[in-house]
Amino acid sequence: MFNYDLLHWATFLIAAFLLNLSPGPDIAFILGHTVKGGARSGLTAMLGIWSGAFGHVILAVSGLSAIVAASAIAFSAVKWVGVLYLMWIGFKAIRSSGTSFLTNIDPVQKTLWSIFRQGMLIDLLNPKVAIFFLAFLPQFTEPGAGPIWAQLLLHGTLIIAVAAFIEPPLVLVGGHLTKTLRANPNAATWLDRTMGVMLIGLAARLAYLQR
Repeated sequence: MFNYDLLHWATFLIAAFLLNLSPGPDIAFILGHTVKGGARSGLTAMLGIWSGAFGHVILAVSGLSAIVAASAIAFSAVKWVGVLYLMWIGFKAIRSSGTSFLTNIDPVQKTLWSIFRQGMLIDLLNPKVAIFFLAFLPQFTEPGAGPIWAQLLLHGTLIIAVAAFIEPPLVLVGGHLTKTLRANPNAATWLDRTMGVMLIGLAARLAYLQR
């Protein structure tokens, strides 16, 4: 099982690397929380995004993503839930006083679950991600290499694994910037509002997404 040649692995890994390296909402969300709350917040956001992505892998394997891809009603339902969620946390960030950024480690620690949950839901509620996995993963299934579901699961998991070589260094670099930003008493409010505008922008982008 999983008997692929070198060309197969080279093609897949290059594609996975380029996909993870390209800027997008996931990277913006991760780096935004890194700058706002340090490396721990960034790594938590990253794990949330990865969990959401793995959820889409499972959906692709089970075939449920096909329903979203084929049904305009299902696509719209998932899309608008995602839009409303992004707008809600975006407006919440804009209205924030920024005090959470100026506090010490303990208050930030209490928000880690919230950051993880946001990252996971942002990824899960994006129908574009579901359609991407549904369109991308079958290209790398091969007859005789094993059950289709197992091949889809393997390649989907490996896409997330490739991200583990790209995103953590970005978070660590962003974490160093946090110390400098903490010295500015107005940085917290500014960063909260910037994060809020970014999230609302992502909501607008998702709203215009067509099947």
